[in-house]
Amino acid sequence: MIKNVLFLCTGNSARSIMAESLLNHWGKSQFIGYSAGSFPKTAVHPLALAALNERLLPTEGLRSKSWDEFAKPDAPVMDYIFTVCDNAAGEVCPVWPGHPATGHWSLPDPAAVTGTETARMSAFRNTARTLEAHVRKFLKA
Repeated sequence: MIKNVLFLCTGNSARSIMAESLLNHWGKSQFIGYSAGSFPKTAVHPLALAALNERLLPTEGLRSKSWDEFAKPDAPVMDYIFTVCDNAAGEVCPVWPGHPATGHWSLPDPAAVTGTETARMSAFRNTARTLEAHVRKFLKA
């Protein structure tokens, strides 16, 4: 039976989006990944998409969305929910149908990195690498 996993962050434009893509790639026979934010941005961060594209990971259909979509009665029932930023971990979350198992993966926000394009892209690459390690560990558990 395929299990549903929701990755939460505040803006749902980088970390949670990358986690969704990584899980849908590496766990495709076992899991369906979703992502959402408490205060979603209007779009996915372009450097998050670039980091995923570099790793040949799926980006089609990725969009920034509110976690309210997943608290509705007709939403997919989640088996697991992971927060991937400290802000979202500290917020009062909706009541999730099905009482999923929860966890927290603390990652710095690559979108907050300033400086050259090279430095900013490096932050997104590092985040993608770290998230991939978390996803692979989760898949082995």
